[in-house]
Amino acid sequence: MSDPGLNAPRLRSAIAAVDLACSLEHPADAVLREFFRDHKEIGSHDRGFVAESVFTVLRHKRLLETIVPSPSPRKLVIAALVKLQGQSIGSLENLLQAGDKDWLVTVKQADVESLPMAVRLSLPDWLWERLCVQDGETEAVALGRALLLPAPLDLRINPLKISREQVLVQFTADGIEAVPTPFSPLGIRVPGRPAINAHPLFKSGGIEVQDEGSQLLGFLLAPKRREMVVDFCAGAGGKTLLLGALMQSQGRLYALDVSEKRLNSLKPRLARSGLSNVHPQRIATENDIKIKRLAGKIDRVLVDAPCTGLGTLRRNPDLKWRQSPESATELAAKQLAILRSAASLLRAGGRLVYATCSLLREENEAVVEAFLAERPDFALEHAQSVLDEQRIALDSGPMFRVLPHRHGTDGFFAAVLGKKG
Repeated sequence: MSDPGLNAPRLRSAIAAVDLACSLEHPADAVLREFFRDHKEIGSHDRGFVAESVFTVLRHKRLLETIVPSPSPRKLVIAALVKLQGQSIGSLENLLQAGDKDWLVTVKQADVESLPMAVRLSLPDWLWERLCVQDGETEAVALGRALLLPAPLDLRINPLKISREQVLVQFTADGIEAVPTPFSPLGIRVPGRPAINAHPLFKSGGIEVQDEGSQLLGFLLAPKRREMVVDFCAGAGGKTLLLGALMQSQGRLYALDVSEKRLNSLKPRLARSGLSNVHPQRIATENDIKIKRLAGKIDRVLVDAPCTGLGTLRRNPDLKWRQSPESATELAAKQLAILRSAASLLRAGGRLVYATCSLLREENEAVVEAFLAERPDFALEHAQSVLDEQRIALDSGPMFRVLPHRHGTDGFFAAVLGKKG
């Protein structure tokens, strides 16, 4: 779609931001935050264009670099406008330099269908090959295409404060398009990009931003009132807040993480939520003394393990260029160590959910299989049965897996592990 407001300053800003993001030294969202902080003169409308340019180039980086002669940040931004975003070459006339038309015509006419599938889907060869081996080429193509699309905005209601129906009524009154998520009973999907963090329901703790796949992990753990529960890799606490709400703010919920910074970002969210049963604690490692003190006492443990994050490529497209086979292998070893430590917390008869937002078997099923091989006192519980008990109609199978092309969520994996009584 052509943009009548495109001008030289907007284009220069987008090119500068793409240049920074394409170095891949830092996550794209962090690069954009810093870029906008350093360029306060860029207005909100222009910021939207800059952000869209960065994410479009990162999503399609391999394709663009293949079809653009001598690619540069400037050429990548302009090529994305013409090849991917429907801008005509003529509409850019005032912004082009000598010689631009020639290479742009080449880009416009490039036969993408004749290129290798990994190039068309802008995936690194190693990732494309692993997805094909795991799931077959047809499934890998469908997944790859879905990963090129922007993710919708998913929200979770706080059932301690408001119902989903009340939020939907309020959004309709405010002119915000929204629908219930198909699987999570607490989820709402917003197709557009409204400023949700400025909405009164967000400020009052009635809603939080959380992908539907992430919400479903809480229902797999299914914590109950008055239980002792641990969110082992709590991060900024999105899942912690859900677990606390499912516990109706009763019992005791420990939010553990090695990062003080991440736990600090939980504090304002926790204050908004109205929960009184959450206890954030920083741990030095997975072998911290705080963990040893809780050993054998915990009813339920959620381990949302550090991972490659490849299931979130719709939101974080730079990750496919910042991860590698080596980083996946290193993470798998770390994940098993974390799982072992988290398992020590559980009492007999307790439940542990091991989860990642990775697409790779080596971070998912392989880690669970290795753990079960060394811990005969644990058994795999059928994930679909756990969801069925809560009337969540998702065809999961023994281990939980949701994917953007099948479920409309980010890519998540989880295994429900019970400690034998």
